[in-house]
Amino acid sequence: MTLPTNRPDRAAALHKARARATATPDDPSWPLHLAEDLRDIRADWKTSAEVCADAAWAARSVGRSVLGLLSPEDVLATDRNPITARTLAHLYLSALRFDFRCPTLQRLVEHLAETARQPLDCYTRALYAFALLGQSRPEGLTVMDEVLTEAEEHPKTLHVLLHGLWLGQDLDEGAERLLALSSRPALATGTDPIVLFRVAGALRRLGRYDEGLSAIDRAIDCLPPGDISVHADLVRERSLLCAARDLHQHRSPTRTSSGVPS
Repeated sequence: MTLPTNRPDRAAALHKARARATATPDDPSWPLHLAEDLRDIRADWKTSAEVCADAAWAARSVGRSVLGLLSPEDVLATDRNPITARTLAHLYLSALRFDFRCPTLQRLVEHLAETARQPLDCYTRALYAFALLGQSRPEGLTVMDEVLTEAEEHPKTLHVLLHGLWLGQDLDEGAERLLALSSRPALATGTDPIVLFRVAGALRRLGRYDEGLSAIDRAIDCLPPGDISVHADLVRERSLLCAARDLHQHRSPTRTSSGVPS
């Protein structure tokens, strides 16, 4: 196939790849076709991450997870074109992330690092950080910091790290780190419901319940009309915030007008 040589042709090819990736994945071979699309436009790791994360989520949403279409052996194969290999890794590892399969994701990336012909790209290392953070392993914070030096303001990469901090409930200063990460320009738009959702959870862990409720209400308001993909998660977080606030108020001693606990 002739490679797109100018920007309009490349943009059209990328649009085609995105359309294939986010359409209803009836064809079980679509991951391989997508890998071909990204190879043909010589996609960099950022483009691959953006397309593959959306593709893995879309497939999961219609009950056709990438995990049922690819295998670890597909990801670990060493005889593929580097862009094809990276695409399949991004797809499969993203699917593991969305299923919260942190130990499996960790082991696969470690195996991949041993067999890969070149250093792992930034997004794959972000997924590795997610796997460690999701298990509340402190070394995940080190990997996260290393990724941040290279990721700049790449939204998909920052979202992966934010997700790991949200999942790792026992990380040292995990909630504070999450809030700091959420303030980076790529995430601090104030209109991303997923960012606001994760911020609300961090605020709940810090006992800042009213701020958390404000964040979750904004998140719900920012959802597209009729979007049910994460609505239940947002409503559940709101219920947790209300329950935590009520419990805190119930446990706080009632004080008399003189300021002495009654």
